[in-house]
Amino acid sequence: MREMSRVATKRSFSLVAGILATTCSFWIEAAELPSALSNVVERARAIVQKGDAPNVPGFSVAVAVDGKIVWSEGFGFSDVGAKKRVTATTRFRIGSVSKSLSSVGLALMVERDQVDLDAPVQKYVPDFPIHEKPITTRLLGGHLAGIRHYKGDKEMLLNESFTNCHDALRIFQNDPLVAPPGSKFSYSTFGWTLISAVMEAAAHEDFCRYMDENVFQPLGMTHTGPDRKGVSDPERTQFYQYDAEGNSVVAPTVDNSNKWAGGGFLSTPEDLVRFGSALLKPGFLKAESLDLLFTPQKTSDGKPTNYGIGWFIERDAQGHRILLHTGGSIGGTSVLLLHPETKTVFALACNHSSASISKNDREAIVELFSSVVSGFAN
Repeated sequence: MREMSRVATKRSFSLVAGILATTCSFWIEAAELPSALSNVVERARAIVQKGDAPNVPGFSVAVAVDGKIVWSEGFGFSDVGAKKRVTATTRFRIGSVSKSLSSVGLALMVERDQVDLDAPVQKYVPDFPIHEKPITTRLLGGHLAGIRHYKGDKEMLLNESFTNCHDALRIFQNDPLVAPPGSKFSYSTFGWTLISAVMEAAAHEDFCRYMDENVFQPLGMTHTGPDRKGVSDPERTQFYQYDAEGNSVVAPTVDNSNKWAGGGFLSTPEDLVRFGSALLKPGFLKAESLDLLFTPQKTSDGKPTNYGIGWFIERDAQGHRILLHTGGSIGGTSVLLLHPETKTVFALACNHSSASISKNDREAIVELFSSVVSGFAN
């Protein structure tokens, strides 16, 4: 997972509850679904539970087809010590999937003529250092601006509070660029911190409040919001990582206020598939906004990347588009995948730093559901 690339242990494993394999299903409109769905759920459950590593504390999955949640299930514990089980409303750190959420907030601002994607960022953040070639919000959104990523474990484990998005810019704003703007794809969560500062200035409003009012509330994402240190939240999971001996232990406390837009939101798989379902066709966003987010950008020499604004763009075996983002953070792993051809959306979130689900496995789950419920979706 990209957000955790500098701190994740080299050991990887499938998402398994193992000895903690207490599961709970949350069905929505099950009576309307094909009888074959139960078999599909069993096969999908086997995919996410496969493997031989029994020490993932807890995770949750959800699948929606044509805007309806057809499978939602929690596995294991959100708090091992308290024997508190994962439920549909357990809130996980979603890491870089936050970029996809923030991209929609940005697209709305573009639709409302609040942000010019091709203007230098100094139009909105005048004190950001000027470079030989201009940094624009479009380049930032596609990881083409040359802003650096984390400097090792220290920045991933940062436990410093920032009062606003602009304040967090001091972490990196005076550092040299890793490449001239536009010339190279270079993944950067801090680039999205700068985007949030642009959005905050353009909206004349706190970034997190803007996202809640304009994205989360309108889409019914009632369990999504910023991960705030020190705030009591009974639905937020405990966070885990490996110790030196390979045992799952409680992860250290971190403060994600430096990167809410790029890696600092909490959410649930149900909220994430609601969000993804709203992007399968024009409606919440205009058609041109969807094209903006889901069209790969190009480097200045014309080479396409596999990234639009806040989304990776891939192809399945049949050549159909897959729109996705993965996320990794201290005590969290996630994936959100949209398959527009079959109107299927899949999301998974885990409360461990070093979990993984392979490209083949996540696409197999989407294929299972899209095939059996095609009649229901149409």
